[in-house]
Amino acid sequence: MREKRGQVTIFIITALVLVVVAILFFLLYPQIKSTLGLDTKNPNQFIQDCLEENIEIAKEKIALQGGSANPEHDFLYGNEKIEYLCYNEEYYQMCIVQQPLLKRHIEEEIKKEISEDVQTCFDDLASDFERRGYDVSLNKGDFEIELLPERIVAKFDTSLTLKKDAKEEYKSFSVIVNDNLYELISIANSIISMEAKYGDSESTVYMNYYHDLKVDKQKQSDGTTIYILTDRNTDDKFQFATRSLAWPPGYAI
Repeated sequence: MREKRGQVTIFIITALVLVVVAILFFLLYPQIKSTLGLDTKNPNQFIQDCLEENIEIAKEKIALQGGSANPEHDFLYGNEKIEYLCYNEEYYQMCIVQQPLLKRHIEEEIKKEISEDVQTCFDDLASDFERRGYDVSLNKGDFEIELLPERIVAKFDTSLTLKKDAKEEYKSFSVIVNDNLYELISIANSIISMEAKYGDSESTVYMNYYHDLKVDKQKQSDGTTIYILTDRNTDDKFQFATRSLAWPPGYAI
């Protein structure tokens, strides 16, 4: 009996020690990683992780509002303000394109939306490495957003120098977000051209050619048309408004 009690006591003490060690390891793991060089997140990955979601949120907001973060000339569709990308207030007249450089406009809108986030992320980057014992030299520059096939790319003209055991230099940064906004904008531009030239467009033509695309076309009583472009694979959307070749109330087209 004494032998068994001794074994139970040893087992309990061992278990308690293991629990304490596990708790201490959990609490001290960030410092242990830094000390032993186990933290593999480099500055480029830090900025990627910090900004990727912000870019996605900004892009979605802008895409659902016709390409602008704060639409100035819009149609209220449900609870959403959707900007006119082709418009004429007169009846019987073709619309006039409102954003002839739509892609560039959207790039600038995304840039404005994430500007504060960019500053915060680079400040956090510097602070993170300072806490890990590095001498940090951060020179912030401008940045640009570029919409490319199947991705959004953010390029930062910011340099970073880290000094600890050795010197590390990063002359620029970039963030890549997988997204097909570029493709949806291309289709939107084609529809806008048709509206400006003929006063209407045939949505089924686009769906027949692009099998992963859904084009929802909603005619409104004032002559406005709401276009909702959806990628069937990702559910990504781009929606915008037009008013072209509108007819007065009571007139049949």
